[in-house]
Amino acid sequence: MFGRRSEGQAVPRKPASAPASSPRQDAAPHAVSPTVPKAGQEKAASVKPAPARVAAAPRGGDHRSENYYQIKTTIFNALIDTIDLTQLAQLDAESAREEIRDIVNEILSIKNVVMSISEQEELLQDICNDVLGYGPLEPLLARDDIADIMVNGSERTFIEVNGKVELTNIRFRDNSQLMNICQRIVSQVGRRVDESSPICDARLPDGSRVNVIVPPLSIDGPALTIRKFRRDKLTMRDLVEYHSISEEGAEVLGIIGKVRCNVLISGGTGSGKTTLLNCLTGFIDADERVITCEDAAELQLQQPHVVRLETRPPNLEGQGQVTMTELVRNCLRMRPERIIVGEVRGPEAFDLLQAMNTGHDGSMGTLHANSPREALSRLESMITMGGYALPSKTIREMICGSIDVVIQAARLRDGSRRITHITEVLGTEGDVIITQDLFVYDIEGEDESGRILGKHKSTGIARPSFWDRARYYNQHHALAAALDRAQG
Repeated sequence: MFGRRSEGQAVPRKPASAPASSPRQDAAPHAVSPTVPKAGQEKAASVKPAPARVAAAPRGGDHRSENYYQIKTTIFNALIDTIDLTQLAQLDAESAREEIRDIVNEILSIKNVVMSISEQEELLQDICNDVLGYGPLEPLLARDDIADIMVNGSERTFIEVNGKVELTNIRFRDNSQLMNICQRIVSQVGRRVDESSPICDARLPDGSRVNVIVPPLSIDGPALTIRKFRRDKLTMRDLVEYHSISEEGAEVLGIIGKVRCNVLISGGTGSGKTTLLNCLTGFIDADERVITCEDAAELQLQQPHVVRLETRPPNLEGQGQVTMTELVRNCLRMRPERIIVGEVRGPEAFDLLQAMNTGHDGSMGTLHANSPREALSRLESMITMGGYALPSKTIREMICGSIDVVIQAARLRDGSRRITHITEVLGTEGDVIITQDLFVYDIEGEDESGRILGKHKSTGIARPSFWDRARYYNQHHALAAALDRAQG
């Protein structure tokens, strides 16, 4: 069978694991804890004592017993002794899973492991995930209602569902398996994580954001954090249904995207900045050339003419790093019509403002701040920290000439996410930047279950400062209608 070791191949032996073809079934097998192998690789195993008899693990509630993990480890080691990972890597995912399931079923029969159909199916699924996927994380990644996965060492895994953090029963065999999965994730995007480089930002194939920090910096084992993206991408209509923004506010945001206003999206961690940025890019015309610059590519634009750029960390010799500033500067030479920076966090703020001010209207970026005014102050601080010896007044005038609208996103204490401000940047008066709010979210209280009650209110501005731009793109009638309904 394709994927098995041929008779003439030398099979590396593990100290205490029995191969699938071993006729010895009465002897006590040893539970071995190897790291999960990558395709074409086999890891050394460490030996642990096991019970004298292999039996099916009891299933009490949602918790698996130690015996289940011992059985799984024994079967896993026998599988690694039997299968040829080099040939397995040449199969497509579905064929590889079928191959593994066939061999595991034979091993279970040879070792006389008695399990129910549901227990056996669960074991088969777990082992397939260990060999081909992300191990115990696979069931969590398959759920679309999870926003964050937080792995604190091999024993404790938390998830965020509906804005609330809860502990799961997911666990790894040991820290070696968790470390191996972390390395598998980051290696897919050409990055590495080990003792010499213990911090890494990466992404999953679907764009989900990944952060890994490992010992010696993480004391209790590797810490893995995944900010999951939904399979079905949210639209502005979805934000209205989730009450993140009002119907009229969503129309105004759509017009802001269409008429190529320069937008800065501000918010705290987990407030939905990237999701909102993805929604806004849905209003970009299909014939526009868009270039994105990100630390880890997670934006998912649907336009046909998109160039995605991603920063690169230094190599083992400390060379080859490509920073966000270099990406933004380079994309100015690529004839962009819009530049989108996934997150502004350093000196690249200066280059982004210059791009916004020199013909690249409609550019966008996100930034960590708790209010629109604080976002503008942070932008000024980033430029100053970048070593640009410019007077504060000059920097503020540059900000006012570049940024048209600041959109503030917030995660409230009940876990809900709301767009709390749609704010225009008008100009300067002396040394102060003048802004005006178009929409604000007014909190009115909370219900019996602790959910915050509130609504988005128009501030009564009938003709915003980008009115002329809206008229240029023939969107002024729609803008006026949306603002009139909001005031009513």
